[in-house]
Amino acid sequence: MRRKIQSRTLNLFKNIAKVLAPPPKLTASQWADSYRKLSKEASAEPGQWRTDRAPYQREIMDATNDPEVETVVVMSSAQVGKTELILNIIGYFMDYDPSPILLLQPTLEMAEAFSKDRLAPMLRDTPVLKDKIGDAKARNSGNTLLHKTFPGGHITMAGANSPSSLASRPIRVVLADEVDRYPLSAGTEGDPVNLAAKRTTTFWNRKKVYVSTPTIKGASRIETEYEDSTMEQWCLPCPYCGRHQPLTWGQIRFEDATMECLFCRERGTEAEWKSGKGEWRARRKHRNKRGFHLNELASPWKRWTDVIEDFREAKKNTETLKVWINTSLGESWEEQGEKADEETLMKRRERYNCQVPDKVLVLTAGVDTQDDRLEVEIVGWGFGKESWGIEYKAFYGDPSQSAIWNQLDSYLSRTWIHGNGQGIVVSCTCVDSGGHYTSEVYKFCKAREHRRIFAVKGQGGDGIPFVGRASRTNREKAALFNLGVDQGKETLLSRLKLEFEGEGYCHFPMEGDRGYDEAYFKGLTSEKRTIKYYKGKPKVEWLKKSGTRNEPLDIRNYATAALEILNPLFESLQNSKQNSNIYNQKPVQKRYGVIKKGIDY
Repeated sequence: MRRKIQSRTLNLFKNIAKVLAPPPKLTASQWADSYRKLSKEASAEPGQWRTDRAPYQREIMDATNDPEVETVVVMSSAQVGKTELILNIIGYFMDYDPSPILLLQPTLEMAEAFSKDRLAPMLRDTPVLKDKIGDAKARNSGNTLLHKTFPGGHITMAGANSPSSLASRPIRVVLADEVDRYPLSAGTEGDPVNLAAKRTTTFWNRKKVYVSTPTIKGASRIETEYEDSTMEQWCLPCPYCGRHQPLTWGQIRFEDATMECLFCRERGTEAEWKSGKGEWRARRKHRNKRGFHLNELASPWKRWTDVIEDFREAKKNTETLKVWINTSLGESWEEQGEKADEETLMKRRERYNCQVPDKVLVLTAGVDTQDDRLEVEIVGWGFGKESWGIEYKAFYGDPSQSAIWNQLDSYLSRTWIHGNGQGIVVSCTCVDSGGHYTSEVYKFCKAREHRRIFAVKGQGGDGIPFVGRASRTNREKAALFNLGVDQGKETLLSRLKLEFEGEGYCHFPMEGDRGYDEAYFKGLTSEKRTIKYYKGKPKVEWLKKSGTRNEPLDIRNYATAALEILNPLFESLQNSKQNSNIYNQKPVQKRYGVIKKGIDY
């Protein structure tokens, strides 16, 4: 009897000891392997997380647990799981090491999307996290879209473009996603990365994680951070000689999708290379900052044959090649030249021998408002956004009077004729609302929104989308689109540099009465792209050459924005052209979601 009591007492104390014992020491990757569940709507491989699926992720996650590491930098391509890395780090600090966390996205809208589309499914499907966040519908739950509390900490999701979301409470863990898309300054407060980092000052065990695909060399935040780190590369052993080396594009052989060893020159297949045990190898020493670089060649979700095929498509023009370098190789793009050459563009003018070339499927227009005139360009568009300048024209007069606006209205209403006799009208127009005649622009556009004539306002600076959502806060309640003109100029510069006809190529007519003279091309090439430094931070700027006017550049930007707003389905338009003598904007894809009743989508 006494033995039974002693045995029961012993078991009781063992159970109490289990309850009171501290949890086992886990790293972020070990926590993910034990507890993280991938959601079906956010992952192609739902279920239990396995770091072995992409073993290069292990050391990146575990670097956040190293007491000697304060900053972790990940410069990477797409398709390597960097968003899941961020989610695993969030889950670890919510469950295992509760802390105040800040997740910073380029914009407030992206922060909201991350919360709804990525964080919410993880909290729902990972059991150890499910009960840590209160019901959003309950009063005093501490759970909102952008701020969630849990025992021992909280997570705030913010936009780098919103200075108010970067203020107030101290933060121990800062997770900055896609830092190369951040604006140079959060309002007037300064660099958003620095603002976020300052919030960690009071924590001795602070952690800062910066993640992004790079953009332009010399202006890439993530590249700057990476170059001031251990600069580590993911290295795999050669299947033949066993020597570790990074996966580099220059070693890939297109004919059989193999990679040649730097040392023994033998070629191994993707499966042979990836069967080896990889390791991170640093190129520099750094006291408390580890930097990791990854490209798509290391990804288990992207085959080398697909990467090669993507490259073959991308290299057809500068614009798509730039995107490929950034998102597939995880490297910054180095511009070969600063501006387009006006003489080259003039020399390649061609005779259309018709008002509109047959390949044109859509017409758009851009209008610039000056104190004594309105300038307008009609641009034709075909497959792959190949473009044809149709006519550049100025209407002289006083924009405060209706006469000049009536001229513009008649001009935008005309029917243009293809070489085969078919007619086409302007489908969408963007009118600059800057300058001294803003109210007149709003009134003109408001009355003609059913013809997709919209007011626009250009805004320079980093991180501003080319075409934003429209607002109606003006007195006339006209739809006003904000344009990120720097992004538009970047795209146009890339297209003007293309040497071969096809996707993105810009055609210009030789016929003298169309307005494409020397003055036009000087204006089109009037600005050059430069990198300047403000308080030590690089910023891309567009500088106008002295003595030149830049209206042709701005107007082409407006006409391009009109195409983006219209968002046409070119294949359907081709079918419409074959079955109709006069066709216009139908069909298009609904976009930007701001056009009110009366405009047919």
